[in-house]
Amino acid sequence: MGARIENVVTSGTFSLDGGTWDVDNNVWIVGDDAEVILIDPAHDVEAIADTVGERTVTMILLTHGHDDHIRYARAAAERFNAEIWLNPEDLMLWEMVYPGTRPDHEITDGQTFEVAGITLRAIHTPGHSPGSTCLYAEDLGTVFSGDTLFNGGPGATGRSFSSFETIIASVRDHLFTLPSDTVVRTGHGDSTSIGAEAPHLDEWIQRGH
Repeated sequence: MGARIENVVTSGTFSLDGGTWDVDNNVWIVGDDAEVILIDPAHDVEAIADTVGERTVTMILLTHGHDDHIRYARAAAERFNAEIWLNPEDLMLWEMVYPGTRPDHEITDGQTFEVAGITLRAIHTPGHSPGSTCLYAEDLGTVFSGDTLFNGGPGATGRSFSSFETIIASVRDHLFTLPSDTVVRTGHGDSTSIGAEAPHLDEWIQRGH
């Protein structure tokens, strides 16, 4: 089979600013029968391994540094013998989980990653966190939005290191410029599309969150 997208939903917790919440995370696996990229391998490395099977994991890409997305990244890196990539503007979040260390590599805006003949392009979309980065797979008509854009609105901005005005600008200027039929595969919950979300931008601005 050619390049495809697979999804594993894992359950755990998210902690920040003294609070902890139960969350279900979307783990995205992009590749073919030989090699894959893992995006945000959260909570349950063995469940992810069951889907990866015998395929080679070429890299682990993290959309941002919140602990539900990164707490098991090191375990996944060891399990799959793969290296971790994260936008350096989220290093302060990384260091909350892994003090005194850094990810293996930095993701920069516009950087591209190749797997199974397709390209993922990093789009820096700050707001939910300073380093939040979406991954656009034009070949697959998909953007992996992390927690920047969901089915129904932008990601949360009521916690440390976040900004509502910044996430609105990121979504408007960098995501809503993608083709309207682009599928938005989110960090939590159901997928959506650029065309389904774009008409609601003014409502979100008026709502203010």
